[in-house]
Amino acid sequence: MIIERINNEVVLRISPLVRFEEVQRMVDLMRYKEATARSKAKQEEIDKIVADSKKGWWKKNRDRFVK
Repeated sequence: MIIERINNEVVLRISPLVRFEEVQRMVDLMRYKEATARSKAKQEEIDKIVADSKKGWWKKNRDRFVK
């Protein structure tokens, strides 16, 4: 593995021997870190948004699962 900082980027070179799924999980985590790096939201606020969105999803899709 080679890690380089080039200008304002970090370049990571990984051996093809590493399973693609593992690399994808790492990339997903880095995308999350990048997207939330400047967030000022508190965990309690995020938890509330998640709970509200799940409630809304269930209301819209309940009939698909409960007959």
